[in-house]
Amino acid sequence: MSHFFAFPRVIRFALLFMLCTASAAWADSASTPETGSVTSKPFGRTPEDQLVRLYTLTNKNGMSVSIMDYGATIVKILAPDRNGKLDDVVLGFDKFSPYLHITTYFGATIGRYGNRIAKGQFEIGKMLYQLPRNDGPNSLHGGFRGFNKRMWKVEPVESEIPAVRFSRLSPDGEEGYPGNLFVSVTFSLNDDNELRISYEATTDKATIINLTNHSYFNLAGGGTILGHILTLHANAYTPVDATLIPTGEIKPVADTPWDFLNPTPIGLHLKQTGGNPIGYDHNFVLNKGWFSNWSVAAEVDESKSGRTLTVSTDQPGVQFYTGNFLDGTLTGAGGNVYRQYTGFCLETQHFPDSPNRDNFPSTILVPGDTYKTSTVYAFGVK
Repeated sequence: MSHFFAFPRVIRFALLFMLCTASAAWADSASTPETGSVTSKPFGRTPEDQLVRLYTLTNKNGMSVSIMDYGATIVKILAPDRNGKLDDVVLGFDKFSPYLHITTYFGATIGRYGNRIAKGQFEIGKMLYQLPRNDGPNSLHGGFRGFNKRMWKVEPVESEIPAVRFSRLSPDGEEGYPGNLFVSVTFSLNDDNELRISYEATTDKATIINLTNHSYFNLAGGGTILGHILTLHANAYTPVDATLIPTGEIKPVADTPWDFLNPTPIGLHLKQTGGNPIGYDHNFVLNKGWFSNWSVAAEVDESKSGRTLTVSTDQPGVQFYTGNFLDGTLTGAGGNVYRQYTGFCLETQHFPDSPNRDNFPSTILVPGDTYKTSTVYAFGVK
């Protein structure tokens, strides 16, 4: 990859564009790895009349994960309960059209920068960049049209387990971000019911990047998530101001409503968190230091179904969000009405507003370096 950046910038851009727009004939066929399968089908059309396809990874246990190429978005995860019954454990829609209008980011790949940036501004060197302010005074999840509102190209994956890769070129200046960024996201599902999401990106100009997935989980397949039992392996969190921007502090969770070091019902201290609306929407500092070492970030148990979820990552933080802004106006898959607290998110990430906080881990990517990170969502039963 280092030789690639020896080409003039205009040639690099053209090469990346050709890679992004390469034919994906594989998308119209089924793939059968040594275990499990990958299938695809039409899911809808964009207002520009682009065909949207849904790709389904299925393992030998019958568990499946469906992802569409609009937003590289997880639409459905069918996971077994303790009796082997499959239920959809993420919030989503049976049809494509609602995804064009929602602001909830259900299941989407988020970029270029997941979470919030204060006043939509950051500096690299002496250059000040202005991003769209799409969340009050701040920029959220990549701007008005982030990665979640873009079509991604599909690439075949040489793999012994079901896998699919999505890629796109985010051009210099898109939503205010500098540099041509070539990015890919690979989803794979093994026979241990582990969904791995792997991200990779390169740039031709210094930029910032913080990719994540915004799935809302409900291990019961419906109802609220307030009775789910959560363990977060984080001794500290980053407090926020009234606009949900970190204050810059890193505070211990001990003896606060943010203490999930021991298994705790999500709803136990939720009302004590304050906020408008009330609920968790905070970044937790994982117990690993600020280096890219692999660790378990969170564990969730749901007693009625027996389902469990273990989240492991190489990222330094995780945003825990309890669906505070859901208000019952959306009806999703299977007729489920998405009311407040019907789903939770565990978005593995670098910290919000890191570009403006010298004491937070850096999110700058420079030419010649490769951004690489992975997260595993492991589903089990008790």
